[in-house]
Amino acid sequence: MNVDCTATVFIIDDDEGVRHSIEDLLGSVGLRSKSYATAEEFLRSERPDGPGCLVLDVRLPGISGLDFQRELGSAGWTLPIIFISGYGDIPMTVKAIKSGAIEFLTKPFRHQDLLDAVQQALQRDHTSRESRRELDELQKRYTTLTPRERQVMSLVVSGMLNKQIASELGASETTVKIHRGRVMEKMAAGSLVELVRMTDKLKLPASR
Repeated sequence: MNVDCTATVFIIDDDEGVRHSIEDLLGSVGLRSKSYATAEEFLRSERPDGPGCLVLDVRLPGISGLDFQRELGSAGWTLPIIFISGYGDIPMTVKAIKSGAIEFLTKPFRHQDLLDAVQQALQRDHTSRESRRELDELQKRYTTLTPRERQVMSLVVSGMLNKQIASELGASETTVKIHRGRVMEKMAAGSLVELVRMTDKLKLPASR
């Protein structure tokens, strides 16, 4: 498996033997891990701010794994979750997967199945982080636009021609061209199609 040396796999299981076994398995392929006996212990701990995933037992003292998954989702956490359980059943599995879990493994599981699930989870987290970074960068670019440039951008992506935008704004076509050029430059858009995609990612309403 491809190993991301910056990633951390967080393990939450009240069985110390299971925690150590998973830590050893992950360490054998070069993956860093941190383990906890309860969800509360995980929340109280200091965690590295980098890519990662969560290997979570369903039955835990205190808050259960499924309830913890729901709480993390409500709090906006996007850490991918792999469930492990000695008592898995189909309704429980369906509920976990529908709520966004990567995998639901019943103990004892094959080592390779867990490693495959971890690889998938880390890839999902990497993709999610890249998307958030891209959106943050787009938002920063958008904030550099003047109010008039934002108006022009909105009208441009709605499909209006320069002369139509000029009429809409009560400006000259030359002025609109200047604003449009600045919008393309500040947003680092190489084409109208790129600008439209940026608007979609920013969830900006297009003028009609």
